[in-house]
Formats: sequence, C-alpha cells, structure tokens
Amino acid sequence: MSDRTNERLSVFKTYKLYVGGKFPRSESGRVYEVTDSKGNWLANAPQSSRKDARDAVVAARKAFGGWAGATAYNRGQVLYRVAEMLEGRRDQFVREVADAEGLGKSKAAAVVDATVDRWVWYAGWTDKIAQVAGGGNPVAGPFFNLSSPEPTGVVAVLAPQESSFLGLVSVVAPVIATGNTAVVVASEKAPLPALSLAEVLATSDVPGGVVNVLSGRTAEIAAPLAAHQDVNAIDLAGADEVLAKELEIAAADNLKRVLRPQAVDYSEIPGTERLTAFLETKTVWHPTGALGASGSSY
Repeated sequence: MSDRTNERLSVFKTYKLYVGGKFPRSESGRVYEVTDSKGNWLANAPQSSRKDARDAVVAARKAFGGWAGATAYNRGQVLYRVAEMLEGRRDQFVREVADAEGLGKSKAAAVVDATVDRWVWYAGWTDKIAQVAGGGNPVAGPFFNLSSPEPTGVVAVLAPQESSFLGLVSVVAPVIATGNTAVVVASEKAPLPALSLAEVLATSDVPGGVVNVLSGRTAEIAAPLAAHQDVNAIDLAGADEVLAKELEIAAADNLKRVLRPQAVDYSEIPGTERLTAFLETKTVWHPTGALGASGSSY
C-alpha cells in the first residue's frame, strides 16, 4: 500500500453566525479574513449585514418572554451548564485564544480557565441579584413598599476588541444572567472565540434566541442596532470614542439604556455593575392591613 493511500485532506471549520438558535451564513454572502497576531490566515468569518442585525433582534425579542419569565434559579442552572460545556472544550478555546491574542499556550490556558470561572461567577448571581438591587422600602403609612429588579429587554452588546474571550464573557454573561436577551457583535479582528462560544450555547440548555452572535465590521453592525426601535439597551464596550458617541446619539431616539466604553481590567473579579446596568426597578405598594393609628391589624 502506497503512502498516498494514507494521506487525507484536513476538514477546515466553517464559522457561521448564530441567530435564533440556528447557524446561518450572512444573508449578504460576504466573508472576511481573520488572521492571527502575525498576520497568518486563520479562517474566513461571516461579515454580517444590517439585515443580519435586524434578524438577530427579532430572534432576541421572540426569546425574551420565556427567558425573562424563567425562575432565577433555573437561569442559574442553565448558565452553569454552559460552564460545564466550556470546560469540556477547553483545548479548543486555548488554541483559539492563543491565535486570537498572540499568547503562548500557558497564558492562553490561564485566560480560558478565568473565562470559565467568570461564567460560573455570573451563573451564581442569577438568584441573588434581586436581594442586592431590590428590597423593602420604609414609607409613611400602612403600606408595604417593595422594589424588585426586572430585565430591561433586548440588549445589543459590542464585545471588547482586544479581550476576545474573557472580555466577551464578562459582558455577555451578566446581560443574560439577569433575564435579558442579547445581540452580540463579536470582536472585529478576533471573532473566532465568540463564534465557537455560540456552538457551546447551541448544545447547552440556553434557549435559541437568548444569545445571538454576529461577526463582521463593528461599526457597520452596531449602527442599525443602536437605531433599532426594538432594542432596549446597548453596551458599547467594543466601540472607540468616536463610534461610541455616534451610537449614543442614535440610541437616544428611543431612550435606550447606554453603557459607555470604559477602561476595564477583565482579569479582575467584577462587581455587580454590569448586572444592574440592564435592570429596571418595579416598585409595588400594598396595604399592610393596619386599622388605625393604634397599629392594630386584622
């Protein structure tokens, strides 16, 4: 048997978008080259269009009711399952992060481990944030006055440009942990970890449409999202100052919540700021049943 018989062609991975629980190519048919830190070709990633952005918003809105209506404990279970899946594909993500960020294997492994831990950290907050962001309010009169946090709705998330995996999870996990649904624009120059994360989400228990992942030119995709009337909030983590200002102006049209870009060390343990950034507070008054000034009740 000749040596040629044992030769085989490698199966190159085709990266796709993740919208509504499915993996479409960009409706425009466009792709763009993704290279490593040395300029070597890694893959062709889909270059999303305005239509892809609109489709992702439709999917996120459709998924919002079920996800927001799930119990906080259940959301925590679902997110923890994602961490389990990430752990199982650790080697793949180590390779992708190393290529994306120009890191050695050991440093890339440390980033991936921190990312999985970060996902677990946010999973643990799902049924605890209500106690931090809500509670009973003292009022004058025979009433209970209770404030409770509720999800804002559909959130557009511009993932950090430099931190392709740890930064990505640090901005996406808190959005969905609190019951929102997300349209995520991956890092323009390093989208592959985000597109692979979508494959993990698809094979976990996260309902389709809760997270939608788009790759391409950040400014091109972000513009229709910032102006979209059915997007309730936008995180500008991956926008530069010029783009952020343009998007903030567009977002004002329907009074979106806007989280402006800021210097963040994603390796540090986060606080609750991103959890509360996309929550609304509902306050309910209810009579206590007191009959008079004496304080008697029935």
